[in-house]
Amino acid sequence: MTDRELNFAREILGQRSYREVPDPEVLQEAERLLSAWLAGETRMERPKLYDHYALLLLALTRQVRALEARVAALESARPE
Repeated sequence: MTDRELNFAREILGQRSYREVPDPEVLQEAERLLSAWLAGETRMERPKLYDHYALLLLALTRQVRALEARVAALESARPE
């Protein structure tokens, strides 16, 4: 474990805008960071961690909407 505290969003975004990072990458990196944090392998800026959940929630929301659209398309294409 490093003594350096990581900034959740900065670790995911790097120097990019949130619009430049694809949702699958956000989800993959968020899972990696949160798993390491929960396992005690990584330290995070805890006072700021909750602020950066917006990045993860946005990616999850977009993924849910995409899945809902796919389900609706499959349901409408299904013969009755």
